[in-house]
This record gives sequence, structure tokens and C-alpha cells, in this order.
Amino acid sequence: MGWFGEEPGGLNRVYAGLLGNFAQSGAAVHGVVAGSADSSQSTPAGLSFFASREAPTFARLRACRRSVQQLMRDGPMDVAAAHFALYALPVLDFLRKQPFVFHFHGPWANESKAEHEGSVHVAAKRMIESFVYGRADRFIVLSAAFASILERDFGVDRHRIFVVPGGVDTKRYGVGVSRRDARERLGLPTDRPLILSVRRLIHRVGLEHLIDAIAEVRRNQPDALLLIAGTGALEAQFRERIAAQELSQHVRLLGRIPEDDLPLLYRACDLSVMPSVALEGFGLPAVESLAAGTPVLVTPVGGLPEIVGELDPALIVPEVGTQALAEALGRALRGLGTLPSAECCARYAQGRFDWPIIARQVLAVYAR
Repeated sequence: MGWFGEEPGGLNRVYAGLLGNFAQSGAAVHGVVAGSADSSQSTPAGLSFFASREAPTFARLRACRRSVQQLMRDGPMDVAAAHFALYALPVLDFLRKQPFVFHFHGPWANESKAEHEGSVHVAAKRMIESFVYGRADRFIVLSAAFASILERDFGVDRHRIFVVPGGVDTKRYGVGVSRRDARERLGLPTDRPLILSVRRLIHRVGLEHLIDAIAEVRRNQPDALLLIAGTGALEAQFRERIAAQELSQHVRLLGRIPEDDLPLLYRACDLSVMPSVALEGFGLPAVESLAAGTPVLVTPVGGLPEIVGELDPALIVPEVGTQALAEALGRALRGLGTLPSAECCARYAQGRFDWPIIARQVLAVYAR
């Protein structure tokens, strides 16, 4: 969809992580993304930009087609892999004799429907998805939950789907400082329990339930403070919700956090929360939190339970909704010492989600 240094988002973060680690695993790779060549100083070798993200849709599609066509003229490739159906669409005819793997990051049309987009847009996206997925030879998904969606909603044979989770740079997130030191560096309170949720401010991530849950939690934990990091279309609505419940001393909207500060923010907090209500295929913030040494509560939605289930099943909230979140948060805050330790969380992330491990798993699918 775009380069992560210019455009945030889970899909772009996964793409950037894979591209950066493929070369270290010995693979010659060339990436093609929408964006600006000067968007980031940390772009890896082999990355090219085909059009500005602000260009009209058809201009971007034409530019994408020209860019991929030129790459194929430059020499043979072993496999083509795409991460976004819209940009795969204009190059499908080039891939008739080319092994083609599609990285399914989620049902694009269904996500748009969940955010109340118009029916015409939703139908168009569903048509593009069906056309592109019908051409792919193999699929890589971030969770078994998304494998089920591909199989059920798009008729993809299960043997063509491979589950490879998202990854994290565990060295970067393992900041190696105490919670108190992290708080002092960020100017956060050192004498209050801090809860963090790193989320886009959209409907399906469940932040309205989390805000309402804090209104319940503060009755027994009057010093609890929820920090919400992220931007999105619902920011004004959330501010109104916070004000209406007189939660200004208990909930803070932080906006977008600079990438360099994010590991420290995770480390500063006692607990992270992923309160999703729908279409959460993986949940990279959960893995990032664990890599920083902070346990994370997750709702039983999509691939979230797959992330923490083997670490501690108690981290999975039994149900979606305000009451279940409030009860789970209350238990967690009363028994912080019983949650997985910082060392246990970090070790768990290192063994399962470190980028070199994930990149090798993806390359194994390409090799097959």
C-alpha cells in the first residue's frame, strides 16, 4: 500500500519488515510501493516507488503496471508476491506464467463495510479481491483466523494457505530500561498504573468499549490511567465520549507517537490492551508490547488469541464488550505481579516473532 516510513499501518509495517530481512536471509528482492522516493532515509536497497500516494487511483494503477513491467524486462524472477489487491490488479496479466503468492492482510471490502463506507465502494473492493485471489497460486496469512476467512468467504483451498505471523524487531523494542526510567524519559506519571492501547481510531478496534470500561475500572482503581496512541476518523467522537464521562484524568489521547518513542512507551506501561471487536487478523501492537516486556490483554477476536494463548491464556478476555474488559482490567491491575514478567514476555516474542525467524518462514513458502 505504501512505505511504512511515510504511511503507517500494519500491512506496511509487515511489508517493510519482510523487505528489510529478506536480504539478510540471502534473497535477492525488489520491492515496489506507492509513495515518494524521498519519504524515508531508511529505505532498503531494491525498493522503488511507482507513484505518489496522492495521485489519482488510475494514475497509480498505470504507474504500478509500468514499474512491474520494467522489472520483468530487466530479468527473470522466481516468484511475485503482492500485499494489496488494488495494486496487484493491473499486473495480473504479467503473472500468468509466474508463480504468484498473495499476502492476505485482511478482507478489504469487509473492513470498509465495518467502517460504514458506501455500498458501491464495498462492492467494488470485493470484486477486485475476488479477481486477484482467484489468480494467486498460494496465500500467506498472519493467523489461522484469516486462513478461515479466505477459505470460507473466497473459496480458497486450505492447502494453498500458509500461516506465518507478523514480526517485530525484538532488539529495537527491547529497550533495556526499567518502567520507571521509561516513564521519566517520556514525562509520564511514575505513581499511577498505566494502561496502553496503540490503535487506529476506527470502529472495529473497540476503543469505545475500552473507554467505557475505564469508567468502571476507576471506581476501584481511581489512579488508573489509559493512554491511547494513534490517529483516525473517530478522534472527535472519542474526545466527546471521554468528556461526557468525566474521564479526562483517566484517559489521554496521545495522537501519533514517533516511531523512536514507541518502544519506550510500551515499556513505560504496566499493561497493553487490544480491545478489538471484529476483523483483527493479527494485531502487531500486541507483539510489539510483548517484545518491550509489557503483557497485553486481548479480546477473543480473529488472530489475537493466537498471539498470547501459549504465553498465558489468562491474557485473553472471555468476551467482547465493556463489561468483560472492565472485569479483566480490574483483575489485571489488582494482580500485576501475577502477569507474565517483562523477561518472560520479551523472551516469548524473541522466540516466535523476531523478524529473521518470520522472514525465513515466508521465504520457505516462496521456495515451495
